[in-house]
Parts: sequence; C-alpha cells; structure tokens
Amino acid sequence: MINNFKWLLLVSLTFAACTNDDAVPGDVPVSAGTADFSKYVSLGNSLTAGYSDGALFKRGQEGSYTNLLAQQFAQVGGGEFKIPFCGDDNLGGLLLGGTPIQGTRLFFNGSAPVNVPGTPLTEITNQLTGPFNNMGVPGAKSYHLAAPGYGNLAGVALGQANPYFVRFASSPTTSIIADAAAQNATFFSLWIGNNDVLGYATSGGAGVNQLGNINPASYGANDITDPGVFANVYSGLVDAMTANGAKGVVANIPYVTTIPFFTTVPFNPVPLDAATASQLNAGYAAYNGGLTAALNAGLISAEEKAKRTITFQAGNNAVVMVDSYLTSLAALGLPSYRQATKADLMVLPSRSFIGTAVGGNPQQINGVSVPLADNWVLSKDEIAEIKVAVDAYNASIKSIAETKGLAFVDANAVMSQVFNGGIRYGNYHLTAAYVTGGAFSLDGVHPSARGYALIANKFAEAINAKYGSTFKPLDLAEYPIQFPAVIN
Repeated sequence: MINNFKWLLLVSLTFAACTNDDAVPGDVPVSAGTADFSKYVSLGNSLTAGYSDGALFKRGQEGSYTNLLAQQFAQVGGGEFKIPFCGDDNLGGLLLGGTPIQGTRLFFNGSAPVNVPGTPLTEITNQLTGPFNNMGVPGAKSYHLAAPGYGNLAGVALGQANPYFVRFASSPTTSIIADAAAQNATFFSLWIGNNDVLGYATSGGAGVNQLGNINPASYGANDITDPGVFANVYSGLVDAMTANGAKGVVANIPYVTTIPFFTTVPFNPVPLDAATASQLNAGYAAYNGGLTAALNAGLISAEEKAKRTITFQAGNNAVVMVDSYLTSLAALGLPSYRQATKADLMVLPSRSFIGTAVGGNPQQINGVSVPLADNWVLSKDEIAEIKVAVDAYNASIKSIAETKGLAFVDANAVMSQVFNGGIRYGNYHLTAAYVTGGAFSLDGVHPSARGYALIANKFAEAINAKYGSTFKPLDLAEYPIQFPAVIN
C-alpha cells in the first residue's frame, strides 16, 4: 500500500529579478545621521537572539541581525555590544542541573535534517554577569518582556520562567524590559510579537484564541494573544525604551503562511493506485452515507456535505484530517473528518508522519485510513484567526512607531517577497524553499545566517531612511545558508 511516505525535499531554486534599490552608493561615507548609536540595546525573542536550526548556539548568536547591526554601528561611534553567549560554538541546547532540557541544533546530513550528536554544554544554572546589550530571549511573547520573574530559575520547571533569560537576568525578580531600560540606551531595536501567534500555529491550532481575554496570566503556551493586550504591552515597552530620549527601530510580524514550516509539505502527498483508492473509498462509504443522512435531517448544508465527503482516486490525493470547525454530528455518531485543501497547511514534522502505519498495521495509515489529528494541520479557519491577530498587532506596531518617530521595518512585506518568488540582494537570491532556498534555517521557522544578514540589511535601510544614516548593505556571500555538523 503506502510504505512510510516521506516528503522529498526540493532540490531546485527559483529565480526572480528582485533587486535592492535602497542600497547606499559605495562612495558615500558611513555616517550616523541624526541618531546616536553609542549605546545600542536590542529587545525581542529568538529572532533577536540569533536562534537558528532549532537551537541557540554561539555562532548563531554572532550572526544575529542585532550583532550585525552593532558591528555597523561601531563604524559611527557605537560601543560594545555584549551578548549572553551560550557555552559552545557548535552544539546548542540547554542543561538544567546536568539534564538536557533543549536539544542540539540541526544540520543537513545529505538527505535530511538531523540533530548534531552530543550533549548540550550550556548549563542554565551558570549565571552570567551582565548587563547585556542583546536582550533577545527565545520563546518570549510580547507580555513576557514585561513579566517580573521571567528569569527566575525556580519557575522554569513550572513553565513560569524562561531558561534562556535565567542565564542572564540581573535578579530572579526582574523583567526583560527592566534590565533593558536600566541600561539607558541611546538607540534600541524591538522585534516582538511573532511568538504571540507562533505557538498556536506550530501546534496546528491546538491552543486557544484569547481574543477578548485581557489577562495573559491565564493564557496557555500555544494561545493567541489578545490584540488589545499586545497593543498595551507594546506601547509600554516602547515608552520604557524612549523615556530618556532614545531613538530606535521596530519591525512588524510576518504571516506564518510565508515560512517553510507551513509551506513545505503539500496538502495532497498521498500517491495511490486505482485498487488502493477503491479499497479506501469502500472504507469511508459508511461515513459518506452518514453525511447524506445528516443532510436529509437538515443538520448540515449541501456545501458542508460536499466539503466533508471523502473520496480517493488513482494519483496524488489529499490527506484526511480532523477539523473541529465542522458542524458536530456526534448525535449521529459521525466524527468531524474532511480531506485537506490547498487552503490548509501541513506542519513540517508531518513529512515523516503522513503515510506511516499505526502499530505496524498496513491497514491503518496516518493521513489516509487514519485521519490526521489537529496538531498535524493548520486549517484554513485557524490560519484566518492568526491573520486577524497579526494584522491587529501590525497596525499597533506601525501606529506606535509613527507616534514615537521610530524607524519601521515592514518585515511582513519582506518575508512575503521571499516567499513569493524570492528576493535578490547583490549576487544572491533568497527564497523560502526548505533547505535550498537560503533564507531559512533547517527548523523551517528561523532565518539562516544569510537570512539574518538580509534582515540586518532591511533594518539598516529603515534606519537610513528615518535618521539619514548611510550604512552600507552587508555582502550576503559572507554568510552561509547551512552550518555543517562541526563548525570550524
């Protein structure tokens, strides 16, 4: 029948004539313009920290867009940019009391992404001496930046604190924004909000949309943050960083539909011959008959019946999935099944799950005779919920940036361009193709080193436009798209 279906990675690149029209001419001297870069502090989450390939490690931190910006700021009087480096160049991952709590980074072994072998070396109980200019904390949501005790070691096991921030928080009771604001930065960057929807997305919508709930203390890890909560928190973060007159740059939130984690596995990856398709149709005959009964009873519309009817044919077929947004037909003993459409997104880990046999039973195939559970698919309704939230967050970010006179990076537009054909910077063309596109690392969510360099260029462009600075674009040739198993 179907033998352990694996998604085959694309090995070709797509080219497009996208060029950078905002680069500063090479003969123009580098200048700060009207901004003061002598004390730069960055705030954010994993994107700010330099997280890549599913982990945080020193080489990735060195390639963060914030560190790349700091290196450029040094040309015009920028001071030291101190980073809370992990304990190794190569492995990534975290230890708590000697026990691994975060895995090592990914590398491409020639056929698939796998974890670098070894035990992490970064022990979170080893306190670092700050303050640190890079305040990016992987996993942080907007409201976490203002949460006292987010770096309290005792709260890690309870899910109330962040193991990355534990390493460099100034005290167990401080907050990220408190430690950042205390440094009296002259210039800051803020990119936060991705995680306010990302956990919901990567879990296949397993969380809760907290629209209308203004108490983030009641939120789960995979929930969508209420836009009002986000706006209030974001405004407070900017107020704290600009209280002493600092200037800065902020960025909005890209749509999750533009990253490889959601765009690599097709909705119809099930190859069938005619005989197998016929067998499956016979197996779903009772379910389809129940839909007819539900229609006749007035429980569902003809449109919903058509959407829920499951049929297979010779060739590639859509997976069967559970969809909680369908009308409940529990009274008839019918589950909420349908086949996926191109409007649904399979999460990246499903590439090694679809087509596998349950308990070794060749008649029980995940995604075919056994429908995919909610965590394997981000449905079109869940995507719509995320988009509403992101649009609201981005409206707040843009409004606050304009009110405070800050430089603004439309990261959503940049990532959309990378996804829709790609973007060219110098001699390099970056796309969102998994593994081969160059813009994203192997976790399918975070940028590669070259992707971070692209982001640094976009931040520099925004700074140049707002403050009259003349920072030059980085040469993307100097940054890899993948790290090997051992980094020299």
